[in-house]
Amino acid sequence: MRESRQIGCFCVFLANMRILYIGGGFVGACSAAVSADSGHEVLVYDIDKERVKKLSSLDKDTIESCLFEDGLGELIIRNASRIKFSCDFAEVEKFLDSAGAVFMCLPTPEKDHTGRSDLTYYNQACKDLAAALAGRNKGEQNNYILVINKSTVPIEMIGVTEETLRKKGVKNFGVGANPEFLVEGDAIAGSIRPQRLVVGAWREKDFSIFREIYNRFCDAPNVSYIEVNPIEAAAGKLLANFILFNRLANCYDVVGRTCEKFTHMTYENVRKIIITDKRIGDWGFYDSLFAGGSCFIKDARSLGQQLREKDTNVDLVSNTLEANNRQINRFLSRPKFELGYAWPGKKVGILGLAFKRNTNDIRNSAALNVTEFLLDHGVGEILAYDPAAADNYLNYFKGHAEKNKIKAAKEEKEVMEGADALFIITDWPQFRGLYEPIMANLPKGALIMDGRRTLYHKYGDLSKAGYDIIAVGSPVVKHGT
Repeated sequence: MRESRQIGCFCVFLANMRILYIGGGFVGACSAAVSADSGHEVLVYDIDKERVKKLSSLDKDTIESCLFEDGLGELIIRNASRIKFSCDFAEVEKFLDSAGAVFMCLPTPEKDHTGRSDLTYYNQACKDLAAALAGRNKGEQNNYILVINKSTVPIEMIGVTEETLRKKGVKNFGVGANPEFLVEGDAIAGSIRPQRLVVGAWREKDFSIFREIYNRFCDAPNVSYIEVNPIEAAAGKLLANFILFNRLANCYDVVGRTCEKFTHMTYENVRKIIITDKRIGDWGFYDSLFAGGSCFIKDARSLGQQLREKDTNVDLVSNTLEANNRQINRFLSRPKFELGYAWPGKKVGILGLAFKRNTNDIRNSAALNVTEFLLDHGVGEILAYDPAAADNYLNYFKGHAEKNKIKAAKEEKEVMEGADALFIITDWPQFRGLYEPIMANLPKGALIMDGRRTLYHKYGDLSKAGYDIIAVGSPVVKHGT
């Protein structure tokens, strides 16, 4: 007999559900693994055969070579009896006969920097799903099913999804929204112990399905379980990401710039003054050369474009995007204007290729901007290292005319040997211990470009040892000072 409990005036059954995830990327794979860990039977469908093969391997290293996310491999392996990855759509059709929910986890990249979402993958998947749903239970469509947007989509997309399904003859279904707020590098831990879960639906019947999916969380005392309509859910995702992005841009463009322009000022000391105000808090108050990743830039442009279509002012959104670009452009221009530095023929080392630590994701990584800048300015050689993202980085530049100038290193010191300049781009924790390797391997007189203030506690020692240092949040530190 199934256990049940009363929520308000509705009874929710805590039996395991059969859940389909369409899309096995970062969002789909992580979310599905947590659902399997919650006891549900999960099928993940993806058209990428190599990805499906790796995620199905039950080998931690193989899984992480596909999606480098701490804990994902262990979770998939531990719940192997409840999660399956497939690229066979016939399995999807069979699974749907008794499935209770479908999560849409498709990529929705930006179209040519316009702010408009490229919904090609989403729309095709929705059409394929609609045809399969219309044929479930031999066309009888006996079982009720909830189709859930987990992809980041335009605010009013839920109506388009519903219309697509109805046009294909789908019956006995609901539509909902469940935006993901996962932090790359901490997605599994954040999914097992979430701060909040946001679910959007129009009907109580659909909310009850969400409660069954998230039965381990919806009454947890340390989880904010928020039920809203699907328009509010989609908007909440974009707005939350914009507010976070704006905070980073404020830190870079105002706090960091102030510390660069005045002497006798240390960024870390100024930061302490600001973040000890409880009204402000400490999130986002770290200086960096760029805010990258798959969400902040894309979501800000999407929000701005959707607001323009509603004929409203988007100056603050535009200014935030401009501030982020201004940060990296200023960082890259400083060697020329502050030291008279010229790049042609130089050998340059790059430490950190992922957009942030604990991931192999290079989407909007500052390393891409830096590499393109260096190639455009005639460097002779680039040697790059990252603990997880080197393959993705090399693959990104495989079609570049000067790809032969780029090589991947196997360790940090290899990047430094014989280098004229060294960039520190990603905030991998191990890079905080670079002082001694630099002293032992980086030629004296080289330029250190610290885009994360990784070595701020050693700037004085490094300058005395003969290095010039340009760091975000500091005036130039010339050798010998």
